[in-house]
Amino acid sequence: MDFLYWALIVIMFIIAFAGLVYPIIPSVVFIIGGFVLYGIFYGFYNLGYIFWIIEGIFTAVLFAADYVTNLIGIKRVGGSRAAIWGSTIGLIIGPFVIPVAGILIGPFAGAVLAELIVHRKDFGTAVRVGVGSLIGFISGAFAKAVIQLIMIGYFLFTVL
Repeated sequence: MDFLYWALIVIMFIIAFAGLVYPIIPSVVFIIGGFVLYGIFYGFYNLGYIFWIIEGIFTAVLFAADYVTNLIGIKRVGGSRAAIWGSTIGLIIGPFVIPVAGILIGPFAGAVLAELIVHRKDFGTAVRVGVGSLIGFISGAFAKAVIQLIMIGYFLFTVL
């Protein structure tokens, strides 16, 4: 049974990393789900208050990293709030419209279209904002991957 239990926990963690590519998947829910499964299968006595506080802090940092990196990427090149929203919408829709490439094209196209439609910026400026959005997204995905690895590493350190 141990193999089955750990397989389920690992599957939860793998799904969490799939959330880096498909942002509609709430990564943090699956990471915490893996922790909860461990508690259900083996008992919560290894997962004390300190564990949950530290993981809660990492969860808050995970949410902030996603938003802040996108914001910095867009604001740094002169983008607007509309570009942030466009990038976010493109990030959600992109992977479903264009599998694989949509994860990169979506935020770029969303930011460009938002700048062109809402603020009527010239095409060159809109493309620069789109590139900033793309760089922000990639930076955010990298930061989230590192934070998720730290969360899982701390979990393993705690329980093993």
